[in-house]
Amino acid sequence: MNETPASQLIALRLEQANETIAEARALKEQGYFRGAINRSYYSMFYAVLALTVLKQKSLSKHSAVIAFFDREFVRMGIFDRDLSRRLHFSFERRQTKDYGETFAIAVEEAEEAISDATVFVQAISNYLASQSS
Repeated sequence: MNETPASQLIALRLEQANETIAEARALKEQGYFRGAINRSYYSMFYAVLALTVLKQKSLSKHSAVIAFFDREFVRMGIFDRDLSRRLHFSFERRQTKDYGETFAIAVEEAEEAISDATVFVQAISNYLASQSS
């Protein structure tokens, strides 16, 4: 089967998303909870970038990518609002942990971030697989 440039880019973005979740898990296991939270959010960001390819949009700003997901997929009923909540919360958590003055981060917070990212990326992957069938 011949892959189009768009399908190749979607595959790349999903690969980035899955690789980044693996990085988050490895960081958590090593006790780097801030890094695990960061990578968890980025896995979700990359998954939404795969959706932008599907809609032929080119976005790079985090706020624009999140707004795109809500407008094109949540409001249209393609994805549940819970996924939007997970994305927004993950973005806010990453902002706080990366730029705020947070000294101690509990392992449970990193685990929750990884869990949210895993659910989110899997939902996007399933949707994109259904669109290519």
